[in-house]
Amino acid sequence: MNKIYLDNASTSFPKPKQVVGAMCSFMEQKGYNINRGGYEGAYESAQIVYETREKLCRLFDFSEIRNVIFTLNVTQSLNMILQGLLQKGDHIIVSAMEHNAVMRPVIQLEKKGIEFQRFPCADDGSLMVSEMESCLRPNTKAVVITAASNVCGTTMPLALVGEFCKKNKLIFIVDAAQSAGVEEISMEKMQIDILAFTGHKSLLGPQGVGGFLIREEIVPLIPSIITGGTGSFSDQEETPIIMPDKYEAGTMNLPGIYGLHAALSFLEEVGVSKIKEREMKRTKEFLDGIDKIPGIRVIGKKGVEGRTAVVSIQSDFCDEATLAFRLDQEYGIMTRVGLHCAPNAHKTLGTFPRGTVRFSFGYFTTAMEIEAAIDAIQEICQSETSI
Repeated sequence: MNKIYLDNASTSFPKPKQVVGAMCSFMEQKGYNINRGGYEGAYESAQIVYETREKLCRLFDFSEIRNVIFTLNVTQSLNMILQGLLQKGDHIIVSAMEHNAVMRPVIQLEKKGIEFQRFPCADDGSLMVSEMESCLRPNTKAVVITAASNVCGTTMPLALVGEFCKKNKLIFIVDAAQSAGVEEISMEKMQIDILAFTGHKSLLGPQGVGGFLIREEIVPLIPSIITGGTGSFSDQEETPIIMPDKYEAGTMNLPGIYGLHAALSFLEEVGVSKIKEREMKRTKEFLDGIDKIPGIRVIGKKGVEGRTAVVSIQSDFCDEATLAFRLDQEYGIMTRVGLHCAPNAHKTLGTFPRGTVRFSFGYFTTAMEIEAAIDAIQEICQSETSI
């Protein structure tokens, strides 16, 4: 049975061959540490890390190279940002569509005296812009918002939210996990203060590497949450305040950064717009196909406008766990089923606690795979109705 991978919102697969090659080459030929060794190989690795920061700056239209910070993933980035920035008595605004990478740190901080409120969203996941002003309080400090829903693919109007934050002197924090590499994001034009990313989704890099980009004026507001050796200022036991050392204690995931470097080179070569175009072509093919299957409901936006290549569905004929199981076992089609680490998003969409089956397409998804998925869903529905 041929396997069909349609779970790219979880992690993109396959990766470009250059990513695998770069990681293997590093591990086999030059697996040196950086900032610790005074030899040529270590300097070469340090150059790759620097170039990766440069590539991320170009991708996100950001000019402060030293303020590109590497972490393990977007979750670690958001924890460092939120737990460092917020203090007792602060109020923040999030959207009703947030992933638990935002919400669990926020709920944890709520127990320490930080308040939060949600921007309301419509039942297709779109932000209700007219309601934004009503969420403001005198102690509101920041807005934290996902760039795109991991449940239904709906994108958020980042430029409008950026204007809102600028007008009200709020710090604008974006979780770009689902959009980095497939949506055009300009920190400058969208007035984003902090952008958190992960390397293993639409950036097409490996797991275990992510980070955030932070404006210089925000740096003094966020202390180091993780401290330790940086290879710099080794005569001192205090954490350095220079960037990026302030937030990069400990040994980096250098194989991951080498892989991310190669992935970003691939993105530059192909172009984000072309990647988006191909993914949305596959999305339209899927939406058009399942629209002809009675009893299948698309959750969120029904068309390709204002969305990423993430489609959640429910069936009238069987529960979602059964549908996902049969897709995998009988057709080799890999999806994700459940609540997708975003319970309030499902409440907003009207799919809690039942959940959905999520299909998410990537740059390497083919038209034949889309056709096979549509046929499989139709056959399963027909067999369920005949029982």
